[in-house]
Amino acid sequence: MPVHEAAARVNESYRAWRTRSPRNSYPPMDIISIIGNKWGLLILATLASKPYRFGELLRELPNISQRMLTQTLTDLHRDGLINRAVFPTKPPSVEYSLMSLGLSLMQPLWELVKWGDVHHETIVKSRKSFNDDVD
Repeated sequence: MPVHEAAARVNESYRAWRTRSPRNSYPPMDIISIIGNKWGLLILATLASKPYRFGELLRELPNISQRMLTQTLTDLHRDGLINRAVFPTKPPSVEYSLMSLGLSLMQPLWELVKWGDVHHETIVKSRKSFNDDVD
């Protein structure tokens, strides 16, 4: 699909939703809030390879606090993207994995990752230029 056609479709979708539900959130924004959170994105990307226990995720994700990991896992579980399985060991162990809904997000997420790879340098240069102009 040509870029301008895609842009027009996104705009039409937003306008139609706003007309129907001016006070409700726009559905894609709910999704963007999940993947727009850097930890949500990194957790989903990590769980794409295999199930992880909480401690493994904590070690796998640099700089995330235990509290932030707990909150983000709760949000992803609430939204039906990941499964939380509790095993009756002593102490109980918990394992997280992608559910089918989370797995269905991997293809569009991959497209976003590829776009980021292609345009990252341009964005960094633009930020630097902007910051130089502001200073």
